[in-house]
Order: sequence, then C-alpha cells, then structure tokens
Amino acid sequence: MEPRRSLPWPGIALAVLGGLAILLLAQQVWLALSILLLWLGSLWLATSEPPAVQARRPSSGFTRDTMGELIEHSATPLLLTEKDRIAIANQSAREVLGAHVVGQDVRVALRHPEAIALADRAEPATATVRGLARLRDIWTISRQPLDNDYAVLELINRTAEADISRAHTDFVANASHELRTPLASIIGYVETLGEMDGDADSATRSRFLGTILREAKRLQGLVDDLMSLSRIEAEKHEAPSERIDLGTLAERAARDAAGAERQGRLEIEAEENVVVLGDAQQLEQLVRNLVENGLKYGAEGGRVRVEVSRRQSRGVRLVVSDEGEGIGAEHLPHLTRRFYRTDPGRSRASGGTGLGLAIVKHIVERHRGRLNIASARGKGTTVTVRLPLAAEAGQ
Repeated sequence: MEPRRSLPWPGIALAVLGGLAILLLAQQVWLALSILLLWLGSLWLATSEPPAVQARRPSSGFTRDTMGELIEHSATPLLLTEKDRIAIANQSAREVLGAHVVGQDVRVALRHPEAIALADRAEPATATVRGLARLRDIWTISRQPLDNDYAVLELINRTAEADISRAHTDFVANASHELRTPLASIIGYVETLGEMDGDADSATRSRFLGTILREAKRLQGLVDDLMSLSRIEAEKHEAPSERIDLGTLAERAARDAAGAERQGRLEIEAEENVVVLGDAQQLEQLVRNLVENGLKYGAEGGRVRVEVSRRQSRGVRLVVSDEGEGIGAEHLPHLTRRFYRTDPGRSRASGGTGLGLAIVKHIVERHRGRLNIASARGKGTTVTVRLPLAAEAGQ
C-alpha cells in the first residue's frame, strides 16, 4: 500500500497566523478569510501529486491473470505456484512438462528430490535437476517467493551446454590419443636406432627410417586436418561468395587426389558451367577427401566415379561412389563424427586420420548444402553432396 502523504503543518500554521493578522489590521472578515483560503489552497496544490502522474503510477496490486499474461510468451519456462500448487504454467513450461501440470502439486509435477526441496525454502533458492523432461537432459530450477502464498519457478535448460562441454572433452581426449600414437612410434624407433650406435645393418636402418617417415607424415596429416577443421568451424557462419564452376573444380581436385599412379581408377563425368557460391579451397578439400576415401577403402583396383550434374530443382549434385566392401548400416549415422572409424586398424594402416568426413560435413554445412551417405555390405559406398546454384544462393 502506498504511504499516506504528510500535511505541511508549518505552512498551515503560518497561513492561519497571517489570516488572523490581516483580520486584526483590516477589520474586514471576508477579506481575511479569502486570503486564508487562497493560501491554504496553494499549499495543498503544491504538495499534492498531479492527476496525470497518479494515472501513470503502477498499481502495487498482484493478480494471477496479470502474471499469466506477463509470462505466457516468455521463451523461458516459468511456473507460478500458489501454496505449492501450480497455478500458472506458461507456454514454454507446458511444452516441457505437459499442460496437465497446471493445478498439480509442484512436488508431483517435478518429481525430483532436489526440486521438491525448493518448495520448503522460504528464501530464493536454486537446484540442478537431471532427467526432468528427457532421460539425459539437465535443468537449473530457481524459485523466487513473491509473498507467503505465491512463488515463481524458472526452468533453464543446461543440456546443450553440458553436451558442448562433453564434446570438447571427448575431442581433446581423442586428439591426444591420435597424436600420441605416431609420436610414440617415432620416439621408439629413434631411441632404438640410437642404442644400436651404428651396429644396425643398412636394411634395418632403412626399415626403421621408413617407419619413422611414415609416422611423421601421418602426424603431419593429422595436424593439418585438425587445423583445417578448426578453420572451417570458425568460418561456418560466413556464407562464401566466390563464384565457382563446380564441374571444373571437381575434376581438377579428383585428379590431384588420385595422383598419376591411380588416374586409371577414376571415372569423371562433370557438366560444364555449373556455378555455385563457394570457397574454392574448401570445395577442393571436400572432393579430395571423398575421392581419397573411395580409393583407399574401395576394392583394390576398383573404380571410383565422380559425377557433377545440374538437377531439375536448380540445385547441383556431386556424387562420389566406389566399388568397395560397403559399410554396415549401424556405422552410417556415426561416419561424420571426429575420429570415428569402422575399421581402426585398416584406417591407420592406410594413413587415415579419422577426420576426413567430419571436414566434409562442416564444409557442406558452410555452403548451405546437404550431405547423404548410402552404403550396404558388398555394394560399395555412395556419397552425395547437394549444393544450391549461384542464382539460388542469392545472385
């Protein structure tokens, strides 16, 4: 309730004394009374609040309807409880907990000891709850009492933050393992050569040095792929703007990936003047990664087909297919994860880093495209990348 405004008693006393003095001096009652009334009226106007200001003054009254209208469209799930029963749940809260929670006891609706303990707290409190809506989600619930009967509960979803943190931890662990393996091999062979102190024959030295060189190149490739992945992720929100003939670029990149010794295994069919908006370096890396995978993991001596074509929907389709053993259906959803390998031993033996398809996925996402990987045991693997034409991309 608004505090009552105090009266200006000193001013009133002065007005009364002044009126009496005029009355005694002038001996005219009506004049003295008129001056006294004017004086008192001016004091009242000076100390009172104008009606316009009173109209703008917010009411301190609290109503459930007002609160419901205020929080209904908030993106944050909010609950208003009245004597530990949920009186109002905004739209976001109903999507998380279900519309049936309105009218329920808050302990029944939340069903978690940490959240239930909040209802017994008289002061503001916060709790972390796992599995509120789904099995692995994480929520922070904050309770703010309004008075003896009412309180507001705010639900903040922390699942994405936890997933990102877990992904970073997994990435560092996997990267450390991948880097440690070639380093350990290099160090081991160098130490062995040092212990031989020149006693090793030339064949042994050549074999050891060959292993050291192979592991060093593998280490270099891993570092290069990590740097590429980092740069692509940093630029993923910047749409590329260079006009590129994808057919010409794909043919050049595919032949570079095959090298002179594997040119005979390539089949290339690329339409001309198929222009996309892109980053030439990244698109070349995309084609090279797909072609190298086809050549490495396809059938020995088998052919790898590269096709670039314009589709009726005005999009561009890049297809790279091989004649290999194929990939089991259980592996397909995980192929673009960092360091994921269907056959770790074979991948490392062929020099793979486990980052090739992860890089491809991020390049496709940056170019506003779509990636599809289809494979079956004994039928090879087909990777399809769909990109928008330059005109479709905003030119």
